[in-house]
Amino acid sequence: MRRYLIQKVLSLLPVLLGISLIAFVLGVISPGNPAELALSRGGYEPTPEQIEAMERQMGLDAPYPVQYLRWVGRALTGDLGTSYASKLPVGAELARRLPVTLKLALCSILLALVLGFSMGCIAAAFHERWPDRVIRSAINIQLSFPAFWLALLLILLFAENLRWLPTSGNGGLKYMILPSLVLSSASAATTARLIRSALLAEFGKQYCTAATARGISRKRLVLQNALPNAAVSAVALMGNSLGGMLGGSVIIESIFALPGIGSYALDAITNRDYPALQGYVLLAGCIYVAVALLVDVVSMLLNPKLRLGGKRI
Repeated sequence: MRRYLIQKVLSLLPVLLGISLIAFVLGVISPGNPAELALSRGGYEPTPEQIEAMERQMGLDAPYPVQYLRWVGRALTGDLGTSYASKLPVGAELARRLPVTLKLALCSILLALVLGFSMGCIAAAFHERWPDRVIRSAINIQLSFPAFWLALLLILLFAENLRWLPTSGNGGLKYMILPSLVLSSASAATTARLIRSALLAEFGKQYCTAATARGISRKRLVLQNALPNAAVSAVALMGNSLGGMLGGSVIIESIFALPGIGSYALDAITNRDYPALQGYVLLAGCIYVAVALLVDVVSMLLNPKLRLGGKRI
């Protein structure tokens, strides 16, 4: 267990290095002079002398490798720079907004788990009968709907016509229902399809055939015998879905006016706020790597037969 964790962490270090390089290069290749952008907010036109002084203050006169090492050193201490737009520390802004994105992602992943496993189990239990056909049709519809289009339809139905749910803002659980439905739709459909296929594969194995011969009910066969084995294959998928939800909630947060890190990144792109965008890329990448490590550990705990380098763990 310890050896496995150490090797996984070491294998992820180059990934973290690559993420930091991408985030830094993003600020380097972006159009415009950062010093001039930092000074020219509000319509002010800085002089060349002021721009040169700001470049020295920001350390932009140093070679790029030196700038990168300085930036990484500050990032390791939590200093991700200062936003051009708000003049506030980027790290503090991301920390303030991260709980909103985490709440949205966790609600979405729980909804995807419940819907995905329920639909997959029902479809497999009624293989090639009308519930299976209905669920497969629903899965195809879910996967074909773009997120922004589904969001607009749900807002029109549940907020504008029925007036059951709010359209925007951050408050109690009811504010998370529509965004979570939209964000979890594709993941729930993919999970349902995977669970259905995995269960059908399990049904063809000898232990399921023997259980059926002993008169075990279909419900017990699915929930107690086949599902625990089939669920292992869904762990990695749900982990990747969670990472994608954390990093890909930009459109959903924008549509539903949620003050998360996704809407912060969108505002940074609009305002050419490169320090904010760099901080978002770095944070989102680190979260994705952490989720990937967690998924590997959970998969190992659920399946002791996993091997590392041809040897049993």
